Amino acid sequence: MATPKASTLGDLRRAVDSGAVPRRSVHDEVRDNLIRKLRAGTTLFPGIVGYDETVVPQLVNALLSRHNFILLGLRGQAKTRLLRALVSLLDDEIAVMPGCEINDDPLAPICGACRARIAKEGDATPVAWLGRDARYVEKLATPDVTIADMVGDIDPIKAAKSGLQLSSELTMHYGLLPRANRGIFAVNELPDLAGKIQVGLFNILQEGDVQIKGFPVRLPLDLMMAFTANPEDYTARGKIITPLKDRIGSEIRTHYPAGRAEGMAITAQEAWIKRPGTAPPTEMPTFVSEVVEEIAFQARQDRRIDKRSGVSQRLPISVTENVVSNAERRALASGESVVVPRVTDVYAALPSITGKFEMEYEGELKGAEVVGRELIRAAIANVADGYIAHLETRQVIEWFDLGGSLPMADSMSADQLVAAARDVQGLVELAHAAGIPAAAPAALLAAGVDFVLEGLYALKKIGRSDERGYHATETPVRRTAREAPVREETPMPAGSGKKKYYN
Repeated sequence: MATPKASTLGDLRRAVDSGAVPRRSVHDEVRDNLIRKLRAGTTLFPGIVGYDETVVPQLVNALLSRHNFILLGLRGQAKTRLLRALVSLLDDEIAVMPGCEINDDPLAPICGACRARIAKEGDATPVAWLGRDARYVEKLATPDVTIADMVGDIDPIKAAKSGLQLSSELTMHYGLLPRANRGIFAVNELPDLAGKIQVGLFNILQEGDVQIKGFPVRLPLDLMMAFTANPEDYTARGKIITPLKDRIGSEIRTHYPAGRAEGMAITAQEAWIKRPGTAPPTEMPTFVSEVVEEIAFQARQDRRIDKRSGVSQRLPISVTENVVSNAERRALASGESVVVPRVTDVYAALPSITGKFEMEYEGELKGAEVVGRELIRAAIANVADGYIAHLETRQVIEWFDLGGSLPMADSMSADQLVAAARDVQGLVELAHAAGIPAAAPAALLAAGVDFVLEGLYALKKIGRSDERGYHATETPVRRTAREAPVREETPMPAGSGKKKYYN
């Protein structure tokens, strides 16, 4: 950039001639800035987690190739966030004609009005500067979008006021595409655009010729175009026209987090956990975060949930926020100085789960709330298996088997829960063995005890009901009979006429 910035066309010409102001297409501008970032080793797309080895290399290749591209993926896979991150690859500012709707280049104007002004004012023509954020235009595709919205229309009022013919370029009302000139134009959910709108897009992509109301208008726009789509819609016959698909340079597939750790990193980044104001500080136990994240992984492989629709990463983000809110409500009511969510708080977050997935027929029969509860229990079992499966839990289980029961509620204060847990032989010690420090405050110890109890319940070691709280799943006699090794019947040698049994 020139310092100070050019204020007239003459100043801009001299700045370009001296090399102080680069002059290039949008694709070249993005490519040059990308190369500079790659050489510097800086993070290309901050806030994008889990794509470093998969999506980002493909996207970098597309940008280095100066391709228009499409991101294919299910909902909640950061497609829009990736598109908006492209703005960081644009220059800080570019020179434009002041007042021009299509951000015309003062050195090579394509707008009739701008050409006429430059012809009249010459090097004294004023120059304005446009920031990078204003050069990104995004449109959500819907079936009601018209060609006028995207490309433009003839404005008869403008023609009448100016005494112009309707065929004049100066009577044109520009749509979103021309207004994105010299920038990035992004279309979300591309297949939802009507076929004739898609025709208008590929004409712009390839030839730059636009026909408005029967009047040919040539607009050689300088654009980088990027799209998003659901794979199911993109590949379905009739959803997208073949010529447009052929003109999109690169097709890049996005995906959900590959593992629980990646998902937790995304959720921690996006969820509103650290809350300002007079609320107590929040301390989120790792096992609670793991359970919340595991719900999404369980849902994505559950046969009762529509896999074509997907389970968005917004599910664990919303659930985390609800879990923290339930813990916050309890802490405020109990006068506790810190908010520590518990695993049982996840059940209070059901409203943020049931609306995040589409059900198959079997799921519809059961109901979203029943499926949601089963997903939570499966998630707790999966996480608890890694924490307590290797620990000695017999003492706690036997306490329940001998007739003990432990009523619990998510509204119990930490002190109340810990006091009740000390009545169960070995329970507090088991919480410490599962990772709760010996000197942990009551709120964290309560969360650990709650996790152990819910884990044992999810693993079917103990039972739970609204009336009795936690209790034995069955009598000791029945448990012993169930756990006894099956007796194997082994025949004696032929001719003995007898059989012998071995345990």
